[in-house]
Amino acid sequence: MQELRLRQQMTLAPRLQQSVKLLQMSALEFTTAVELALASNPFLEEVQEQAADPADRPDSGPHPAAGPAAAQAPATTSSAAAEDAPPATPEYAGDYPAPARHDGDDRDLSQWVSAPVSMREKLSLDLGNYRLGPRDRLLAEFIIDALDEDGYLRTPLASLCDTLSPDFVPPPADSEWLAALRLVQQLDAPGLGARDLQECLALQLEAAPGLSSSLRTLALRIVREQLDRLAKNDSAGLRRVLDCAEDALRDACALIRGLDPKPGRRYDAQAPAYVVPDVFVDKWRSRWRVLPNRGAMPQARLHQLYADLFRRARLDDRSPMAQELQEARWLVRNVEQRYSTIQRVAEAIVKRQQTFFEYGEVALRPLMLKEVADDLDMHESTVSRATVGKYMVTPRGVFEFRHFFSRELPTDSGGTCSAAAVRALIKELIEAEDPAMPLSDVALAQQLAANGIVLARRTVSKYRGQLRLPPAELRREH
Repeated sequence: MQELRLRQQMTLAPRLQQSVKLLQMSALEFTTAVELALASNPFLEEVQEQAADPADRPDSGPHPAAGPAAAQAPATTSSAAAEDAPPATPEYAGDYPAPARHDGDDRDLSQWVSAPVSMREKLSLDLGNYRLGPRDRLLAEFIIDALDEDGYLRTPLASLCDTLSPDFVPPPADSEWLAALRLVQQLDAPGLGARDLQECLALQLEAAPGLSSSLRTLALRIVREQLDRLAKNDSAGLRRVLDCAEDALRDACALIRGLDPKPGRRYDAQAPAYVVPDVFVDKWRSRWRVLPNRGAMPQARLHQLYADLFRRARLDDRSPMAQELQEARWLVRNVEQRYSTIQRVAEAIVKRQQTFFEYGEVALRPLMLKEVADDLDMHESTVSRATVGKYMVTPRGVFEFRHFFSRELPTDSGGTCSAAAVRALIKELIEAEDPAMPLSDVALAQQLAANGIVLARRTVSKYRGQLRLPPAELRREH
């Protein structure tokens, strides 16, 4: 018996596919992709730029990101470049390689790459940043050593006691193992140290920035209660059990499917530890501005001479050469589109987060991807691609665009503050505590409440974990 089914499916045109792919690349991946296109497509040539005179730059000394920020009055306008500012190509003078100057020398991309570090090495290095007693540190190291290649702790905590030395007395209690496990789960990539898939995905959802509370809550319910239905693509069953709208369910399922079920495997790829900043943010005549970092990336343009020769030859439009010419045109346009999109998103972030640039982390305001998308008349997914793996150099340091997106929390006064600002307050409280009597999560919640920010103890624990600060029992000086 034959059955005819109709199905709607959206397929992106090749040019749009390339545009999406380029936008979601990091600066280093983008550089590699453009270099490859320049080497393989005869209709592309690299733009040879002249090195700018240092006197023409807005800041001929060390870049502000390399030193402390100067205290200045709040800015009133955020702009890509002030109207009276001279044309400039900033040169970052910090710990990153200087932007490439096209003087005929081949680019050495290895200058951006550090030596690879294994998962256990990375977690042990991160653990070294915590102030811990010898006993607590040893328990955390045992857990790190017990992780499998996927990043999971498959060995029950009680079984780890068998690997301890008989001299380890008294034997660790269950609460000590759990505290050490929570600490390991806060190190590096979210999801590491999970004991099963549900916990792995839940850890990633809890740490994900820029999500609305309703979307996060629904996704966590699916992960914790209905993962089997999700695996079977049982949308009807999920809607019935969860009693949610179809759009909300679709977004939550897409979010979960985008998570990493094996976070330990990402260390196999040995991603570079250095980043290439996409934009620079500085203050020019009392205005915050955003400048693209084009100097560190190759500039491609159409090789006009070859294109004219091809046009005069009047070859078949379906020939391989015609296809290469079309691809060259697409690449040039899509590269410019990538620069433009990242620039606009960066400007929107700076415009909405000016208090952060003036006063620091505690002044970071709540910001969602949808706000920027509405401002720029873009789809939210486009803004998301333009923020992941994109970095800006600012007077306060180097930040991923995602850093500036934080969920909104209500206050007693009826106003709101960002989750990032709350994390900064928690960090300040812990740094000021008495090491002999560290603040518990309950005490931290009480102090925040005294400042008008009411949070559950569990939420405080989550934010403390995101700061990679151990619980009170591991912060106490013995």
